[in-house]
Amino acid sequence: MTAKTPSDAEADDAQRLRLGQRLKSTREYLGLSQQQVAERTGILRSAVSDIERGVRRVDIMELKKLARLYRLSVSYFLDEDEAADAGEHALAGLPRTKQPLSEGDRIEVARFIEYLQARRAAEEAEDPSGPGPAS
Repeated sequence: MTAKTPSDAEADDAQRLRLGQRLKSTREYLGLSQQQVAERTGILRSAVSDIERGVRRVDIMELKKLARLYRLSVSYFLDEDEAADAGEHALAGLPRTKQPLSEGDRIEVARFIEYLQARRAAEEAEDPSGPGPAS
C-alpha cells in the first residue's frame, strides 16, 4: 500500500466536503432534520452531522440509504462536477422505474422541467458570468 501524497489527501478532503455539502443541501431542501434522517436510515444523528461537515467518510451502504431516502441516485452525490444537477440524475433513472408514469405524472414532470428551466434562465439573467452551482 502506498502512502498518499499531500495533494491526494487534499483531493480526498475536497471530495468529502463536496459530498457532505450535497447531502446537507438535499436534506435541507427536503425539509428534513438530521434527527429525522437518522430515524429513517438508522444512521446515528451525530454521524449524519459529521458526514455533512465532511469530517467523516460515508460508507457505500450509508450512501445508498441516504440516496434512497432523498429519492436521488447515488451517482448524483458522487458526481465530481460542482454544478451537478440533481434533476439530470433523476431523469436519467426514469427509464428504469418499475412502474410507468401515468399521463398526469408525465404532465407534472414536464411542468417541473419547465419550472427548472425558467428558474435557471432567471438565475443566469441575474448573473451573466455563467451558471452557478445547482441548488
